[in-house]
Amino acid sequence: MKVVLVGLSHHVAPVELRERVAVAPEAAAALAATLVRAGDGEAEAICLSTCNRMELYLASRDAGAAEAQAVAALAELAGVGGDELLPRLYRLHDEAAALHLFRVAAGLDSMVPGEGEILGQVKDAYEAGTPGPILDHLFRQALHAGKKVRSETAIGESPASVSSAAAALAQQVFGDLTGRRVLVIGAGKAGELAARALAARGATIASVVNRGAERAATVAEQVGAVAVPFERIGAELETADVVVAATGAPGLVLQRDQVAAAMRVRKGRPLFLIDIAVPRDLDPAIHDIDDCYLYDIDDIEAVVASSLAGRRREASRAESIVAEETDRYREWKTALDVVPAIASLRAHAEEIRQRELERVEGRLARLPVADRRIVESITAQIVNKLLHLPTVRMKEAAATPNGIVYADALEHLFGLNEKERPK
Repeated sequence: MKVVLVGLSHHVAPVELRERVAVAPEAAAALAATLVRAGDGEAEAICLSTCNRMELYLASRDAGAAEAQAVAALAELAGVGGDELLPRLYRLHDEAAALHLFRVAAGLDSMVPGEGEILGQVKDAYEAGTPGPILDHLFRQALHAGKKVRSETAIGESPASVSSAAAALAQQVFGDLTGRRVLVIGAGKAGELAARALAARGATIASVVNRGAERAATVAEQVGAVAVPFERIGAELETADVVVAATGAPGLVLQRDQVAAAMRVRKGRPLFLIDIAVPRDLDPAIHDIDDCYLYDIDDIEAVVASSLAGRRREASRAESIVAEETDRYREWKTALDVVPAIASLRAHAEEIRQRELERVEGRLARLPVADRRIVESITAQIVNKLLHLPTVRMKEAAATPNGIVYADALEHLFGLNEKERPK
């Protein structure tokens, strides 16, 4: 079985493209199931969709076909042809795919290095996917690698998420957030984290707007704000200094005209808006309104860049952990390739032993039962001793890149793949 990864991220694709392929958790689970049905009988699939990436992990005997299916699925989501999308995609196989996933889980591939949210997102994708033995092991090891990096390094120091980086950006703009009124649109995890990060920097969380009133009330209570229904968002825009949008809505939740109307009441008082949602929540045309300053998730990269210098040492330690985990995965995967050859060799030898005993069954039948058992035991011991060293050497080879070569040679020398062996 081959592991195939096809994806795109903030490294290679702008938010305009990422938002077109982003899917909700339920849709990610459905997409994984669809890819499994479209694959061979042993296919496996997991879909990882976050603000900054959309990745399809597949395990299949036909890597080429699996890759083509993944590219087609992403192209359909993006509404473009596969050839048009290809330059924006990365396509990795086997060990390279494993290394990438381990780096993702460790936060090393995130827009904010070391951010803590991605590990939970990897876990959610794994639990919602359709894994078999290969992807099950791969994702379990990725989660282990991510936890190990967080426990053994300090790479997750503040700002540790896109939400906290957004708060840092707001502070850069205003200098001092004390007394600044914040309107939070979206009461999900990202919205809650953004509200807490802004409050920690001195801002006043004035209101929380969310389509689910109960969730809005919960988050508002935690940050000392007021839960406000969507219908009253215009009034909140008139008094807010900062707007942070982080919903999971499939389209825009705040249009240019709504903001323009509020700005007429504000009479020149500037409004700072941060959109950390993918797909985006805020109409990009808002940026064209006088005294409106709109930043989307890609703009957060500038904030992240300023914090990278202090993390390089920890990132280096984290990369070492990830490399060790990748070596462990390679050893495990290579062992899978040689185990069938070992099992086939032992089955082949046992078949020969049984066949030879059957040839002399007439003469053995005249022996006492105890003597027959001795013959059975001796022949079995001969087979085991002959195969012991080759088995040990094969298992040792499994830990090296040449393991599969040994397996192929073994199968060729003993004709293990031949349907009819010489009698």
